[in-house]
Amino acid sequence: QVRLVESGGGLVQAGGSLRLSCAASERLFRINTMGWYRQAPGKQRELVAAITSSGSTNYADSVKGRFTISRDNARSTVYLQMSSLKPEDTADYYCNAEQTTWGRTYAYWGQGTQVTVSS
Repeated sequence: QVRLVESGGGLVQAGGSLRLSCAASERLFRINTMGWYRQAPGKQRELVAAITSSGSTNYADSVKGRFTISRDNARSTVYLQMSSLKPEDTADYYCNAEQTTWGRTYAYWGQGTQVTVSS
């Protein structure tokens, strides 16, 4: 089982920046994909950004050019650098890990960290 601990959320003004961190209990090379999701009040959880074990990245259209996902294998940590933040980025942000073991893929979630962007 992979344990994930997020940090770095908070309150920021529109146009500002935040960096979220997700520390994993497993070495990242053992995890297929790490991702950040977000869920705003009354909305479904959506993918924000993901990074594979090979370093390939994927972003939601709404954050392209503003957010950057990266990984530090030595620290087993994935980051989400968020810049030019908008009020619509306000949400609870969750770290996700997908790991395949013995042919089965498991998804793990962190507890979430809140991001609030004021206008």
